[in-house]
Amino acid sequence: MRRKAGIAFGACAALVLTGTAGVTAWAAGGDGRVGTWHEAPAISRTPVAAELSQPGATTATTGTSAAPPAAAGRAASPAITETRPGATKLKTTRHGAPESASAADGRQRVGELLNVDRLLGYLGKGPQRETFRYPGASYVKLHFRRMAMLPGDYLTVSNADGTESYRYDAPKVLETGSVDKWAMSVTGDTAVLEMHRTADVLGLGSLLGTLGVDVDHVARGFSRTEQARQPEGQLTAPGRTGREESVCGSDTSADAVCYRSADPVAYTKSKAIARLLINGTELCTGWRVGANNRMLTNNHCFTTSSEAYDTEVWFNYQCASCGGYDVFQPTKVWGSKVLSTDHVYDYTLFTVDNFPAVRKFGYLQLDTVRPAKGQELYVPQHPAGEPTRIAGSLGEKAGNCSVADPNYTGYAASSDVSYYCDTEGGSSGSPVLSRATNRVVALHHFGGCPNSGVRGDLLAARLRSLL
Repeated sequence: MRRKAGIAFGACAALVLTGTAGVTAWAAGGDGRVGTWHEAPAISRTPVAAELSQPGATTATTGTSAAPPAAAGRAASPAITETRPGATKLKTTRHGAPESASAADGRQRVGELLNVDRLLGYLGKGPQRETFRYPGASYVKLHFRRMAMLPGDYLTVSNADGTESYRYDAPKVLETGSVDKWAMSVTGDTAVLEMHRTADVLGLGSLLGTLGVDVDHVARGFSRTEQARQPEGQLTAPGRTGREESVCGSDTSADAVCYRSADPVAYTKSKAIARLLINGTELCTGWRVGANNRMLTNNHCFTTSSEAYDTEVWFNYQCASCGGYDVFQPTKVWGSKVLSTDHVYDYTLFTVDNFPAVRKFGYLQLDTVRPAKGQELYVPQHPAGEPTRIAGSLGEKAGNCSVADPNYTGYAASSDVSYYCDTEGGSSGSPVLSRATNRVVALHHFGGCPNSGVRGDLLAARLRSLL
């Protein structure tokens, strides 16, 4: 029986998306990492995404300490919805969910952008700690429009219990002008912003009244219920009528960790994929290609270095146990530079900042040979924003996950490989691997049953000099 994509969630993902502390716990071994400001390249920045207001759907609280997240299954206390007049209201779908402006582009919407106006000031000019709480949110991400801090001071953005925390140092030279900076998201429904001050050794106390940090936007990740109402974000091949379902027949995908014993090679390969959070609210999948600092995703996910710059790349966003409730703490880095992109072959090759932090997760290689019809496949992916799942069950002849047509037409004649492997919105950019070679034979980009991906051998030929 075909499932409506995005509605049925695995046990792990169902609780992960609630973002509720006490239900979703970080697995042992997570490192409470800290980060630094992601410095902009010498290119124009991506504009902040379209803003929207949904009265009653999003709440925020302020104070000197983090507010406790709402308990699972309990209604959140009423609070003020934090938006500004004039925020754009998006059209809604027949399900009542906001219509993604980029749904036709194949990116899956996983959150909304809210206008806020919060000043974290110095001394008596404002609090030195602000709490941004949105009950049920799967993540919270802050955007700064001003950062005037004394050299040596720094900010931290943490989740409610401090197990995920990122540090942002003030510039070495005092700056009082505007900025355009996204902080890294924190997982869960609460972000705690705190100012950490050093002694005023430079005698700049007279400037304290003009110093402070101003947050103007918050990206709030959808709750499980909201995510289930989102329309399918996958593209369909030209000339096909678009079905929202790209789970073909019954869903045979499973949490990646379920493969750890049954197919350790597939499990290990799945570590090389990443969840891409694009401009705070949209999702694709990407993966490391080759041993160098190279990532591959779809052209319809993003095309420019400025867009890569505003993309979070989450590695190790996986369930800790098969069918369990806990997830590993993801290692998050920023996208950096786009090296090559193409619409017809629907790929974008890019790099990431802090590459040493993700090198340990391994990499995949493109297959230089087109697969044969009937060849068994598997697809590690982040469908609908879930922790890593793998389509293609070992021991059952891969179910429906095999090559249907090695000569399929995508944006160009014979550019694609088609298959009935289960995919959903958010799976765009996933690697399609051959069970025979464990190499990537296709870059997934179209849903619609059959689903299809751009041939790996064509990509290997085009990208050889860049890998």
